[in-house]
Amino acid sequence: MTTMAIGRAGERGFTLIEALIALALTGLVLSALATLTAQWLPNWNRGIDRIQRSEILGIAMQRVAADLAAAEYVPASGNSKKPLFDGSALAVTFVRTALGPNVGIGLDVVRIGENADKGQFITVRSRAPFAPLSPGVAPSEIHVADPVVLLRSPLRLSLSYAGPDHVFHDAWHDMEMLPALVRLTVREAGSGRVLSVSTVATVHVDAAAGAAKSDDDAKGDTKDSGKGDTPAAPAKPGANG
Repeated sequence: MTTMAIGRAGERGFTLIEALIALALTGLVLSALATLTAQWLPNWNRGIDRIQRSEILGIAMQRVAADLAAAEYVPASGNSKKPLFDGSALAVTFVRTALGPNVGIGLDVVRIGENADKGQFITVRSRAPFAPLSPGVAPSEIHVADPVVLLRSPLRLSLSYAGPDHVFHDAWHDMEMLPALVRLTVREAGSGRVLSVSTVATVHVDAAAGAAKSDDDAKGDTKDSGKGDTPAAPAKPGANG
């Protein structure tokens, strides 16, 4: 064997059969990886989507609870002493301090409730600048704008209201005070299952500021009258008595 033949023999690599076997094994490995990926990737995506929906739902419920907690005792008109607060099982209208970008100092009428959208129910937050209502105009007739979608089908939000006695009712209409508590219940429309994000919002103000002030003034007047009215000392008997 010549030197050139020996060098070529040392440079020999894979044969065609060995290369085909290696390609076949690589294809089997890639096929197995593709099968495994196809099995767990949808579950992974569903898990990520579920987490994202839970976070969005939690933020929406926090927004609703914060809005209701900031409800103000504002009369609906100059001729009324009752606050503008109208609540039902599926919608609520109230007044709060204006909140949002490019919004000045003032009050907003906020409405949170269900609307129909393409045959499905969505829960929407809408607002409008507050203005005293004309006689005969109901809070539900206030024209609101700037809708923000909070919940979409199949999720539905229901509300109930309680006063200082903590007894909940499905409606709060034409009351002398704001509710002390508002229960926010989120359910799945199909199964009726109540979700864990359901909560209770505590309204910070439930009576007019003047009422609380008058009570304090009455207490102060009682204290002042007690301090100023010093009983007269009994008269001493005379020397000749």
